[in-house]
Amino acid sequence: MNSPTRTPITGRFKGKVALVTGGTNGIGYAIALELLREGATVAATGLPADVEEGRRAFTAAGFSPLIIAGDLADAAFCRKLVGEVVQQLGRIDCLVNNAFSFIAKGLDATREDFERSFNVGPFAFAQLTQLVAEPMKKNGGGAIVNVSSISAWIAQPNRWTYNTAKGAVAQLTRCAALDLVPYKIRVNSVSPGWIWTREVDKAAGGDRAKYDPIWGQYHMLARMGHPIEIAGPVLFLLSDDASFITGTDLPVDGGYNGLGPEGLGQTAKIAGTA
Repeated sequence: MNSPTRTPITGRFKGKVALVTGGTNGIGYAIALELLREGATVAATGLPADVEEGRRAFTAAGFSPLIIAGDLADAAFCRKLVGEVVQQLGRIDCLVNNAFSFIAKGLDATREDFERSFNVGPFAFAQLTQLVAEPMKKNGGGAIVNVSSISAWIAQPNRWTYNTAKGAVAQLTRCAALDLVPYKIRVNSVSPGWIWTREVDKAAGGDRAKYDPIWGQYHMLARMGHPIEIAGPVLFLLSDDASFITGTDLPVDGGYNGLGPEGLGQTAKIAGTA
Protein backbone atom coordinates (compact mmCIF):
# COMPACT_ATOMS: atom_id res chain seq x y z
CA MET A 1 0.00 0.00 0.00
CA ASN A 2 1.02 3.62 -0.45
CA SER A 3 2.22 5.48 2.61
CA PRO A 4 -0.71 7.11 4.43
CA THR A 5 -0.83 10.82 5.09
CA ARG A 6 -1.79 12.80 8.18
CA THR A 7 -3.17 16.26 8.71
CA PRO A 8 -0.91 18.35 10.95
CA ILE A 9 -2.34 20.13 13.96
CA THR A 10 -1.51 23.67 12.96
CA GLY A 11 0.84 25.44 15.35
CA ARG A 12 0.78 22.74 18.03
CA PHE A 13 4.56 23.04 18.51
CA LYS A 14 4.94 26.70 17.67
CA GLY A 15 7.74 28.21 19.77
CA LYS A 16 9.11 24.77 20.67
CA VAL A 17 12.57 23.45 19.82
CA ALA A 18 12.89 19.73 19.16
CA LEU A 19 16.01 17.60 18.79
CA VAL A 20 15.52 14.41 16.75
CA THR A 21 18.40 11.96 16.52
CA GLY A 22 18.66 9.96 13.32
CA GLY A 23 16.37 12.58 11.81
CA THR A 24 17.72 12.49 8.26
CA ASN A 25 16.04 9.25 7.14
CA GLY A 26 13.36 6.72 7.98
CA ILE A 27 11.30 7.07 11.13
CA GLY A 28 13.44 9.94 12.42
CA TYR A 29 12.94 11.93 9.23
CA ALA A 30 9.16 11.41 9.38
CA ILE A 31 9.08 12.62 13.00
CA ALA A 32 11.26 15.65 12.28
CA LEU A 33 9.19 16.59 9.23
CA GLU A 34 5.89 16.35 11.10
CA LEU A 35 7.29 18.49 13.94
CA LEU A 36 8.28 21.10 11.37
CA ARG A 37 4.83 20.95 9.80
CA GLU A 38 3.31 21.63 13.23
CA GLY A 39 5.45 24.70 13.87
CA ALA A 40 8.48 23.40 15.78
CA THR A 41 12.03 24.51 15.22
CA VAL A 42 13.92 21.28 14.64
CA ALA A 43 17.51 20.07 14.96
CA ALA A 44 18.18 16.67 13.42
CA THR A 45 21.25 14.46 13.55
CA GLY A 46 22.48 11.99 10.98
CA LEU A 47 25.54 10.00 10.09
CA PRO A 48 27.76 11.92 7.67
CA ALA A 49 26.69 9.63 4.80
CA ASP A 50 23.01 10.47 5.36
CA VAL A 51 23.14 14.21 5.95
CA GLU A 52 23.05 15.51 2.38
CA GLU A 53 20.25 13.15 1.36
CA GLY A 54 18.27 14.27 4.39
CA ARG A 55 18.93 17.93 3.68
CA ARG A 56 17.64 17.52 0.12
CA ALA A 57 14.50 15.79 1.37
CA PHE A 58 13.75 18.56 3.88
CA THR A 59 14.39 21.23 1.24
CA ALA A 60 12.03 19.50 -1.18
CA ALA A 61 9.39 19.54 1.57
CA GLY A 62 9.95 23.28 2.10
CA PHE A 63 11.93 23.22 5.35
CA SER A 64 15.49 23.94 6.49
CA PRO A 65 16.07 22.38 9.92
CA LEU A 66 19.41 22.53 11.70
CA ILE A 67 21.19 19.33 10.63
CA ILE A 68 24.23 18.15 12.57
CA ALA A 69 26.37 15.27 11.34
CA GLY A 70 27.95 12.88 13.79
CA ASP A 71 27.99 9.45 15.43
CA LEU A 72 26.02 9.13 18.64
CA ALA A 73 28.35 6.35 19.80
CA ASP A 74 30.77 9.20 20.52
CA ALA A 75 30.10 10.68 23.96
CA ALA A 76 31.97 13.86 23.02
CA PHE A 77 29.69 14.33 20.00
CA CYS A 78 26.60 13.98 22.22
CA ARG A 79 27.89 16.75 24.49
CA LYS A 80 28.77 18.96 21.53
CA LEU A 81 25.39 18.29 19.94
CA VAL A 82 23.28 19.51 22.85
CA GLY A 83 25.53 22.52 23.37
CA GLU A 84 25.28 23.48 19.71
CA VAL A 85 21.49 23.15 19.62
CA VAL A 86 21.09 25.32 22.72
CA GLN A 87 23.58 27.87 21.38
CA GLN A 88 21.99 28.13 17.93
CA LEU A 89 18.32 27.63 18.75
CA GLY A 90 18.20 28.94 22.31
CA ARG A 91 16.48 26.06 24.06
CA ILE A 92 15.37 22.42 23.86
CA ASP A 93 11.77 21.52 24.67
CA CYS A 94 11.50 18.09 23.06
CA LEU A 95 13.97 15.24 22.56
CA VAL A 96 13.33 12.23 20.34
CA ASN A 97 15.94 9.53 20.89
CA ASN A 98 15.59 7.64 17.64
CA ALA A 99 19.01 6.81 16.16
CA PHE A 100 19.97 3.18 16.78
CA SER A 101 22.40 0.61 15.43
CA PHE A 102 20.68 -2.43 13.95
CA ILE A 103 23.04 -5.31 14.62
CA ALA A 104 21.19 -8.63 14.66
CA LYS A 105 23.45 -11.33 16.06
CA GLY A 106 23.13 -14.13 18.59
CA LEU A 107 25.65 -16.86 19.29
CA ASP A 108 28.04 -15.22 16.85
CA ALA A 109 27.85 -11.78 18.49
CA THR A 110 31.15 -10.26 19.54
CA ARG A 111 31.73 -7.93 22.44
CA GLU A 112 32.24 -5.17 19.87
CA ASP A 113 28.78 -5.92 18.41
CA PHE A 114 27.22 -5.45 21.83
CA GLU A 115 29.22 -2.30 22.47
CA ARG A 116 28.08 -0.72 19.21
CA SER A 117 24.46 -1.70 19.87
CA PHE A 118 24.51 -0.13 23.32
CA ASN A 119 26.68 2.88 22.54
CA VAL A 120 24.46 4.14 19.73
CA GLY A 121 21.32 2.97 21.52
CA PRO A 122 20.58 3.13 25.25
CA PHE A 123 23.90 4.70 26.25
CA ALA A 124 23.37 7.62 23.86
CA PHE A 125 19.68 7.82 24.85
CA ALA A 126 20.69 8.09 28.51
CA GLN A 127 23.46 10.62 27.92
CA LEU A 128 21.27 12.89 25.79
CA THR A 129 18.49 12.67 28.37
CA GLN A 130 20.94 13.78 31.06
CA LEU A 131 22.25 16.59 28.87
CA VAL A 132 18.87 18.05 27.88
CA ALA A 133 17.49 17.88 31.42
CA GLU A 134 19.14 21.14 32.47
CA PRO A 135 17.97 23.31 29.54
CA MET A 136 14.51 21.76 29.80
CA LYS A 137 14.44 22.49 33.51
CA LYS A 138 15.32 26.15 32.84
CA ASN A 139 12.40 26.37 30.40
CA GLY A 140 9.91 24.91 32.85
CA GLY A 141 9.87 21.33 31.61
CA GLY A 142 9.82 19.27 28.46
CA ALA A 143 9.08 15.92 26.90
CA ILE A 144 11.26 13.04 25.74
CA VAL A 145 10.25 10.12 23.55
CA ASN A 146 12.51 7.11 23.08
CA VAL A 147 11.98 5.01 19.98
CA SER A 148 12.02 1.42 21.23
CA SER A 149 10.72 -1.62 19.34
CA ILE A 150 8.54 -4.69 19.55
CA SER A 151 11.93 -6.40 19.85
CA ALA A 152 12.22 -5.02 23.39
CA TRP A 153 9.36 -7.24 24.53
CA ILE A 154 9.74 -10.58 22.75
CA ALA A 155 12.27 -13.25 21.89
CA GLN A 156 13.45 -13.38 18.27
CA PRO A 157 16.08 -15.67 16.74
CA ASN A 158 19.62 -14.33 16.41
CA ARG A 159 18.74 -11.02 18.06
CA TRP A 160 20.75 -10.95 21.31
CA THR A 161 22.36 -7.65 20.41
CA TYR A 162 19.45 -5.59 19.09
CA ASN A 163 16.75 -6.97 21.39
CA THR A 164 18.87 -6.62 24.52
CA ALA A 165 19.68 -3.01 23.66
CA LYS A 166 16.02 -2.22 22.95
CA GLY A 167 15.04 -3.93 26.20
CA ALA A 168 17.38 -1.56 28.03
CA VAL A 169 15.53 1.36 26.44
CA ALA A 170 12.31 0.17 28.07
CA GLN A 171 13.82 0.28 31.57
CA LEU A 172 15.66 3.53 30.89
CA THR A 173 12.36 5.13 29.93
CA ARG A 174 10.69 4.13 33.18
CA CYS A 175 13.58 5.07 35.45
CA ALA A 176 14.27 8.39 33.72
CA ALA A 177 10.58 9.27 33.84
CA LEU A 178 10.55 8.81 37.61
CA ASP A 179 13.69 10.85 38.25
CA LEU A 180 12.72 13.71 35.94
CA VAL A 181 9.27 14.31 37.43
CA PRO A 182 10.61 17.11 39.70
CA TYR A 183 11.83 18.93 36.57
CA LYS A 184 8.41 18.62 34.87
CA ILE A 185 9.97 16.48 32.14
CA ARG A 186 7.94 13.55 30.85
CA VAL A 187 9.65 10.49 29.36
CA ASN A 188 7.84 7.89 27.26
CA SER A 189 8.62 5.46 24.48
CA VAL A 190 7.00 3.99 21.39
CA SER A 191 7.50 0.44 20.16
CA PRO A 192 7.04 0.16 16.39
CA GLY A 193 6.28 -3.09 14.61
CA TRP A 194 7.71 -3.85 11.18
CA ILE A 195 8.06 -0.51 9.38
CA TRP A 196 8.96 0.23 5.77
CA THR A 197 12.30 1.91 6.35
CA ARG A 198 15.27 2.06 3.99
CA GLU A 199 16.87 -1.07 5.46
CA VAL A 200 13.65 -3.09 5.30
CA ASP A 201 13.10 -1.94 1.72
CA LYS A 202 16.59 -3.15 0.84
CA ALA A 203 15.84 -6.55 2.38
CA ALA A 204 12.71 -6.70 0.20
CA GLY A 205 14.67 -5.80 -2.91
CA GLY A 206 12.33 -2.83 -3.29
CA ASP A 207 9.38 -5.15 -3.95
CA ARG A 208 6.88 -3.97 -1.36
CA ALA A 209 3.92 -5.49 -3.17
CA LYS A 210 5.45 -8.94 -2.72
CA TYR A 211 6.76 -8.64 0.82
CA ASP A 212 4.09 -6.53 2.51
CA PRO A 213 1.61 -9.44 2.78
CA ILE A 214 4.40 -11.86 3.70
CA TRP A 215 5.79 -9.78 6.56
CA GLY A 216 2.42 -8.20 7.23
CA GLN A 217 0.99 -11.53 8.39
CA TYR A 218 2.75 -11.00 11.73
CA HIS A 219 0.47 -8.03 12.40
CA MET A 220 -3.28 -8.00 13.09
CA LEU A 221 -3.66 -5.29 10.45
CA ALA A 222 -2.12 -7.72 7.92
CA ARG A 223 0.39 -5.19 6.64
CA MET A 224 3.55 -3.41 7.63
CA GLY A 225 3.63 0.14 8.90
CA HIS A 226 5.06 3.34 7.46
CA PRO A 227 7.32 5.92 9.17
CA ILE A 228 4.53 8.52 9.13
CA GLU A 229 2.44 6.15 11.27
CA ILE A 230 5.11 6.31 13.98
CA ALA A 231 5.45 10.09 13.74
CA GLY A 232 1.86 10.82 14.76
CA PRO A 233 2.00 8.87 18.05
CA VAL A 234 5.43 10.36 18.86
CA LEU A 235 4.08 13.88 18.36
CA PHE A 236 1.13 13.04 20.60
CA LEU A 237 3.47 11.94 23.41
CA LEU A 238 5.56 15.10 22.98
CA SER A 239 2.50 17.34 23.08
CA ASP A 240 0.47 18.77 25.94
CA ASP A 241 -2.30 16.32 24.99
CA ALA A 242 -0.18 13.69 26.77
CA SER A 243 0.39 15.83 29.88
CA PHE A 244 -0.66 12.99 32.23
CA ILE A 245 1.39 10.28 30.51
CA THR A 246 4.92 9.42 31.59
CA GLY A 247 6.99 6.27 32.07
CA THR A 248 4.84 4.49 29.50
CA ASP A 249 5.46 2.58 26.29
CA LEU A 250 3.00 3.00 23.43
CA PRO A 251 2.96 0.02 21.06
CA VAL A 252 2.59 1.24 17.47
CA ASP A 253 2.79 -2.23 16.03
CA GLY A 254 -0.33 -2.99 14.01
CA GLY A 255 -1.31 -5.54 16.66
CA TYR A 256 1.97 -7.47 16.44
CA ASN A 257 2.44 -8.08 20.15
CA GLY A 258 -1.21 -9.00 20.65
CA LEU A 259 -1.20 -11.70 18.00
CA GLY A 260 -1.22 -15.31 19.19
CA PRO A 261 0.35 -18.41 17.62
CA GLU A 262 -2.74 -18.87 15.44
CA GLY A 263 -1.61 -15.84 13.48
CA LEU A 264 -4.28 -14.11 11.42
CA GLY A 265 -6.49 -17.19 11.61
CA GLN A 266 -6.90 -17.96 7.92
CA THR A 267 -5.83 -21.57 8.42
CA ALA A 268 -6.54 -22.00 12.13
CA LYS A 269 -9.27 -24.45 13.09
CA ILE A 270 -11.21 -24.66 16.33
CA ALA A 271 -10.86 -28.05 18.01
CA GLY A 272 -13.75 -30.35 17.15
CA THR A 273 -14.71 -28.61 13.91
CA ALA A 274 -14.12 -29.77 10.35
